[in-house]
Amino acid sequence: MVNAINHHVPVGPGNTESVMPPHYLHELPNEDELRLAKLFESLDMDKNGKIDIHDLSIALHDKEYAQKFLELSDATKSGSITLAEFIHYVKEHEKSLRLSFSNIDKNKDGKIDQYELIRAFQELGIEIDDAEAIKLLKRMDKDGSLEISFEEWRDFLLYCPFTDLHDLIKYWRHSTFIDIGEDMNVPDDFTQAEMITGMWWRHLVSGGVAGAVSRTFTAPLDRLKVFLQVYGNQHSNITTCFKSMLKEGGKRGMWRGNGINVLKIAPESAFKFMAYEQAKRLIRGSRTKDLTIFERFMAGSLAGGFSQSLIYPLEVLKTRLAIRKSNQYKGIFDCIQKMYYREGMRSFYRGYVPNLLGILPYAGIDLAVYETLKNNYIASHNNGEKPGMPLLLACGTVSSTCGQVCSYPLALVRTRLQAPHLEGPDTRTMMSVFREIWVKEGMVGLYRGITPNFMKVAPAVSISYVVYERCREALGVTMS
Repeated sequence: MVNAINHHVPVGPGNTESVMPPHYLHELPNEDELRLAKLFESLDMDKNGKIDIHDLSIALHDKEYAQKFLELSDATKSGSITLAEFIHYVKEHEKSLRLSFSNIDKNKDGKIDQYELIRAFQELGIEIDDAEAIKLLKRMDKDGSLEISFEEWRDFLLYCPFTDLHDLIKYWRHSTFIDIGEDMNVPDDFTQAEMITGMWWRHLVSGGVAGAVSRTFTAPLDRLKVFLQVYGNQHSNITTCFKSMLKEGGKRGMWRGNGINVLKIAPESAFKFMAYEQAKRLIRGSRTKDLTIFERFMAGSLAGGFSQSLIYPLEVLKTRLAIRKSNQYKGIFDCIQKMYYREGMRSFYRGYVPNLLGILPYAGIDLAVYETLKNNYIASHNNGEKPGMPLLLACGTVSSTCGQVCSYPLALVRTRLQAPHLEGPDTRTMMSVFREIWVKEGMVGLYRGITPNFMKVAPAVSISYVVYERCREALGVTMS
């Protein structure tokens, strides 16, 4: 079996065999040697006998962790890992993992159960209940015993470039930011470390820039959606509506309303973040454990309602500017002035009630579907594999789409109420508009414009993710 290792690591000047102490080659049990050689082969994607950053990024689904793993295991700093270096690093890392395992295994029976796990968390100052402990156990537990053996602990954390228990816990967490042009999603959670170090505002800035770019790229589809929501019964299909918009305002007109849509990202994110943190504190009270999904949903809904109440006039302005005719308004301030003098202050809150009601189904379904899809993946992969970024993006896309489908009728009624009423005094209410659409257009009328809304999700998610990652790297933001 030594020959198998030497096959990958030729003896001679410049080789890496000297990095690994001789006793590993001569005293390594055959079972361990086979296991580690198989692991090395699974990581060596291009089968060239070495593992580089590209191989690790694919295997670990995270470039940051891949870079740290490479730095720790590449003893010769050649930019790649040989089999000898890999075995040396893994065997040393396993010693650290056994030590952390032994510290948690209080009764020394070779297994960690939920009570030992809860106690370990308590010693770190973190309160978790039985349900959370069991959920955590299931991520490592391969045989369904709800007890973790060292082998299960080792396999789950083998590629984790940390040994400190705090960092090991952090390794299990992963977050992302997706902007699809909707403002009703539950805000991101930030760890205490991110709050103290200021990483939270870098996350928000990165997300704001990503949202601005993605909304600008998908603005024509968003304006098409708004037009169909307001004037859908006047156009037979999307094509005729698009041609009508292009004829009236030209190519530049397809971006009407985008300026205010981008402008409202900053106050929306700031208000939502502040309100979300306050809501979490109120809900958590004196507890130190993490919020449940339902509690996060409640905190997110409260934060969304608060932030929407403050920036809602900008939502109305966005609709008015998106559906305006050429030369109707000179700009944002001219639109504000004309609305105030012609319709009064009340016009800036038209459609507020259906907008507020739409937050609950959208945020709730979005969060529930996302968590369900992600947790189902984790439950079906007992080897400790984390969901990759493409999978998280796919989960986010599906969950957002489900949320939109359920809340769309309320969004359509909101947009109709935001649009100017051209015949006499505006006495419309949410129920009167809903009733009118139902009588004249039926169920189809309540979903007018949903096709371009779906069409913009994929490009919005992709653009938002790419820009967010670039901004995150530029600002030095680390994922937690």
